[in-house]
Amino acid sequence: MENSCEPVATIYWFDLDLRLDDNPALDLAICGASTLLCLYCHDPAVSDVDTFGTKRLGDLRHRFIERSLDELSASLQQHGQSLVQVSGPATTILSQLIEQYQIQRVLRNRHFGHFEVCAWEQLQRAHPSVEFIEAEGYTLFTREQVSGIGTLPQTFSKFRRLVERMPVATPLEPRPFPPPPSLPETSPQSQADPSSLPDAQFQGGEAAAMNHVNDYFASQSPSTYKQTRNELDGWSSSSKMSPWLASGCLSVRRLYQCIKHYEAEHGANDSTYWLFFELLWREYFQWYALQHAEKLFLPGGIGGGKSDFAFDRRRFDDWCKGETRWPLVNACMQQLNQTGYLSNRARQIVASVLVNELALDWRCGAGYFEKQLIDYDVAANWGNWQYIAGVGADPRGGRHFSIEKQAQQFDADGRYVASWDNSQVQPDRTRSRRGTQEA
Repeated sequence: MENSCEPVATIYWFDLDLRLDDNPALDLAICGASTLLCLYCHDPAVSDVDTFGTKRLGDLRHRFIERSLDELSASLQQHGQSLVQVSGPATTILSQLIEQYQIQRVLRNRHFGHFEVCAWEQLQRAHPSVEFIEAEGYTLFTREQVSGIGTLPQTFSKFRRLVERMPVATPLEPRPFPPPPSLPETSPQSQADPSSLPDAQFQGGEAAAMNHVNDYFASQSPSTYKQTRNELDGWSSSSKMSPWLASGCLSVRRLYQCIKHYEAEHGANDSTYWLFFELLWREYFQWYALQHAEKLFLPGGIGGGKSDFAFDRRRFDDWCKGETRWPLVNACMQQLNQTGYLSNRARQIVASVLVNELALDWRCGAGYFEKQLIDYDVAANWGNWQYIAGVGADPRGGRHFSIEKQAQQFDADGRYVASWDNSQVQPDRTRSRRGTQEA
């Protein structure tokens, strides 16, 4: 369907973009809408369990999302709009609304998950007279920019060299909204009981995201990021932007702009570049997920290699609960379970143990991270697990870390373990896989 000259009835589908600031698809929706229905679909599939019996959405991430939605709803009300929240499969909900309200356009920011891509394509086939528009609100670069480099490189290093000098679009400011249609607003009951959860280290929502951004760049932490980023704990050791990036409460382009403004005021160095470097890793995994689709979830990964990974319920449960024979691993897993967050170094350590020492299917670890991490990102999570397991974008065939060396290097005084490991040391019930260990 061609772009209409006259404003038309429009649905804007919120998903991983729970913000008004720098929201390209929302900007397009506002520009061409006579009425605008702002929609969020609560997918009941998040309550399902995976192959290994793990629920897809844990309470900590659920609470973060609910808080973000509450704030988004309040922000829309200030603009004369409302957020319609409906529980059910997105394809069913959108099809019903399209028919009932004679919707002519549906917009969203591009999603990089395979099943979300399939849902979008299914809607397009079911409603050929409706205009479906995607924009890039989750990445630094557009699909056209990335397509311009040719086939997506098989390694991050090659990708980085091709894109790091690409221009990043200036973030957009919110526009005035058109009115909503006459549609009753329904909100599902929260599945998480806030009284049963510990105090949140991260608060969901766009305002919380921008408060954190402002605090971070008002400090000197960006200038020392590269030196501190591998620390296992500590609020200022890394940027801690990932929960708000993953939920879309924070625009990655806005964050990039803040890095550039900081460099202009305080000077650029290796650390400020490394903040951008980490955004490029995130970027690479998004396009990696889009290219490889369902292969992101297959045991043999993107290359279809080794797929006979084992699974043992007792070893997996011990790993999940932080009751292994490695105090450092136990501390990491208990921090994850209590806070919904782990440093990047800690994630690599526990992933290496699950794959190499415990000889378990890497997908059970990826699924547990999906449940527990408040900064869960489908592309980055599954891409990184493939990287560790040696079935993804890694020319060296996986990563095998020496736990003793990691403990000596990153927790020599034992402070981290003392802070988080409350378990009793368990007897060695594991069987190791042979492999070369590295730092």
